[in-house]
Amino acid sequence: MLHQRQQQKLLQKLSPQQVLVMRLLQQPVLSLEQRIKQEIEDNPALDDTTDLDDLDEITDETTPDSIDADEDSFADDDHSELKADNEFSYEDYLDLDEIPDYKLVSNNRSPDEETWESPVVSGVSFQEYLLAQMGVQKIPDKQFIIASTIIGNIDETGYLAREIPALINDLAFNQNIEATEAEVLEALKLVQGFDPPGIAARSLQECLLLQLEYKTDRSYATDLAEVVVRYYFDEFSKKHYEKILQKAHITEEELKEAIDEITKLNPKPGFTISDEVKNSQYVVPDFLIAINEGEIELNLNSRNAPELSINREYVSMLQDYNHKKKKISSSEKAALTFIKQKIDAARGFIDAIKQRQETLYVTMKAILDYQKEYFQTGDETRLKPMILKDISNKVGLDISTVSRVANSKYVQTPFGTFLLKSFFSESLQNQMGEEISTREIKKILHDTIEGENKSTPLTDEELEEILQKKGYNIARRTIAKYRKQLRIPVARLRKEL
Repeated sequence: MLHQRQQQKLLQKLSPQQVLVMRLLQQPVLSLEQRIKQEIEDNPALDDTTDLDDLDEITDETTPDSIDADEDSFADDDHSELKADNEFSYEDYLDLDEIPDYKLVSNNRSPDEETWESPVVSGVSFQEYLLAQMGVQKIPDKQFIIASTIIGNIDETGYLAREIPALINDLAFNQNIEATEAEVLEALKLVQGFDPPGIAARSLQECLLLQLEYKTDRSYATDLAEVVVRYYFDEFSKKHYEKILQKAHITEEELKEAIDEITKLNPKPGFTISDEVKNSQYVVPDFLIAINEGEIELNLNSRNAPELSINREYVSMLQDYNHKKKKISSSEKAALTFIKQKIDAARGFIDAIKQRQETLYVTMKAILDYQKEYFQTGDETRLKPMILKDISNKVGLDISTVSRVANSKYVQTPFGTFLLKSFFSESLQNQMGEEISTREIKKILHDTIEGENKSTPLTDEELEEILQKKGYNIARRTIAKYRKQLRIPVARLRKEL
């Protein structure tokens, strides 16, 4: 029996301008450069030949009302589509007008003052590397956001660290997007097709299968290796080779060849960006921090974002149509609509780039204020516990926005160039009851191991005792956890003759 009922649902949809700002905000410098070049190629109204300042009066005058009455229906439909770009304003979240314009460009010092930026050769993070691959593909907005969320949850070893239901909840609460399991799995399949093979797997078995499926130089041994991993993974992981021989009806020599193929695979694709990628990527810092007469100075480096503006020829054509006294023809009306669409799109893109710069600045300024003692001294033990919510509360932006800034942006300081997310850490309490950063504990742990006698390296129990004497209440299992995060092997593997 059918029943009718009324139901109210409160949904928040992202405007096209919001989606554009979000995409630009999370892109690292390399993919941002490509995105800007692509936009200039796709939109002939966008280039670097004229200013935006004189366009407000022009575009405000050239509305559908200026077209003759018998053309109103056509023009009004067009105007309704173009109006969507004006739905989003960052002023709803924080006052950005207080930021001086000179802070948002790289050339913000006096002509006779020397400035320097030190490009640093660095292996890019997996998030940056994967986002760059996604940036060159044409992906629907919703799938792009889902895939970006998946990429943001890939750990340093290359595995997806969140379950599908948890990702669905993340998208609903953080992005206001209702995604089905099928949509998330489709986006996951997209990401798993990126380089390196095996990325975004949810288990070791899936990681190995993805790498075997990726192989183009197939052989019988490759096919057999895929069969072993797919159907006899439990027996393989426990080295129950006799069971595999019996169940798969293969010879011992064939199994040996299959195992040889499997052992060539990488169980942790997150550690294997090729040397070519690592050595060719230069980190151009988004932020420049300097200490001048004891005062910390923060500037946003925008030299990778060209001075974007509206093409003068398009402005001139718009003026010509606007000043025509006679009734315009259908072909002229179509040309006018095309020109206005392109100019509106160019303005929206320029606004999005500026909003990106402003959001970067206020977020970095909040981090700088929060970690002022560290940025004054460079002493890692001065780093305070800091989580994304701390900065989110200070600047009034969503946690996901702060996360996009922290995950892919670098800051150049007098003490080196660092990824912003490296300044975030959880907290622990010392024996005095004071909150200290886990980053501080890791630093002390690292220094202690560096100074150990390599002929008799310190065990985790001995490290626990040393840190306890220094006033840090920390268990042996936590020592082991931090040691692994620092990629330091156990004592027996650190021993030297």
